[in-house]
Amino acid sequence: MSAPLYGLLAEYPTAEGLLAAVKQVRAAGWVSVDAYAPFTVDGLAEALGAPPDHVAPWTLAGGVIGGLGAYFMQWYSAVVSYPLNIGGRPLDSWPAFLPITFELTILGAAIGTVLAMLVQNGLPRLVHPLFSVPAFDLATRNRFYLVLRGPELADGRKLLEDTNAMLVCEVPQ
Repeated sequence: MSAPLYGLLAEYPTAEGLLAAVKQVRAAGWVSVDAYAPFTVDGLAEALGAPPDHVAPWTLAGGVIGGLGAYFMQWYSAVVSYPLNIGGRPLDSWPAFLPITFELTILGAAIGTVLAMLVQNGLPRLVHPLFSVPAFDLATRNRFYLVLRGPELADGRKLLEDTNAMLVCEVPQ
């Protein structure tokens, strides 16, 4: 009995070859397709059918929460918790609150961005089945990879071989 498979890995020498293979595989009806490249390939995300990212709304939410939290914290301490009459100035002196409000808005937006990126990328993931394939080391240097996952991997192997892949291999679970 063979070990369960994560999927099939195909290696391509160029970005154009990878993009053409992704389009061919998606046209054949495969939906669980991943691609790995050493640099950004124009049109690859669209060809893969990648969902839109949700980083911008989380950045906005983090910034709004940070800004409101900073302003509320300063207002509460100056008006409710420890009011001081200094020179007849109003207790709610909003111009004095702006620098801290701005800084915590930026901090909240940055934290929201990092958290959204980590969640959307499925990180931290220290071990991935692809790391066990020796050829995959070249994914960060000069090779392009396509991974198929699904129940009909025998059909997938034939399809990947038809896309002029340099190498097609099984990825153990």
